[in-house]
Amino acid sequence: MTETAWYKDWFNSSYYHKLYFDRDEIEAAAFINKLISHLQPAAGSRMLDVACGKGRHSKILSSLGYQVTGIDISPDSIAIAKQSENDNLEFFVHDMRLPFRSNYYRYVFNFFTSFGYFRTRREHDDAIRTIAASLQPGGVFVIDYLNLHYAEDHLVPHESREIGGTHYTIHRWDDEIHFYKKITVTDPSLKQPVEYTEAVAKFSLGDFTDMLSYQGLQVQEVFGDYGLSTYDVRKSPRLILVARK
Repeated sequence: MTETAWYKDWFNSSYYHKLYFDRDEIEAAAFINKLISHLQPAAGSRMLDVACGKGRHSKILSSLGYQVTGIDISPDSIAIAKQSENDNLEFFVHDMRLPFRSNYYRYVFNFFTSFGYFRTRREHDDAIRTIAASLQPGGVFVIDYLNLHYAEDHLVPHESREIGGTHYTIHRWDDEIHFYKKITVTDPSLKQPVEYTEAVAKFSLGDFTDMLSYQGLQVQEVFGDYGLSTYDVRKSPRLILVARK
């Protein structure tokens, strides 16, 4: 597993989904409903869910009557997501760093810290460029990221979880530019434990404002949690930005 492609292996792993996503769907639906109530998209608006995983957010958006496309780099996740396709919901395997449907979408979403994985700033800029280019003029981009200041203050170095007979040992640390998380998976089906190491970039509100503005996206609003509370640099667990093209 190489440093530049850790996310390809980990995101394709069934253990990734068990650890992060086999959870109560009510929270995800509540956040989407809150966000849509705030944004008030026109009926039938075209929406792009970037790094959609198995499509849980995309499916909620589709159920609300919008035309939704989900893209993700993980073939296994998209294969599962495609089972839910319908007339207003479609999924594609796609790398967010590469162009996708210019001037097509009214809304683009990137949920659950599904960004910051790449090795270089240029690659992250490429992803923002893809997002900006995919939006129609006046279109809206929403990114849901961790609040790096809160994450630094609340870093839990060690954690263990037991989920469905699988044991996860989690070790967290950070440096000046990344948060790291090493997950050791012990499962009866495995001959020996397997390890995955996540690396997520430390992007601040200022970093995102700069990256977005460089691609023609202007930050309009900033929220600090899934209830869309006001962002507080130290107290807010999330950094949720709403930007317009």
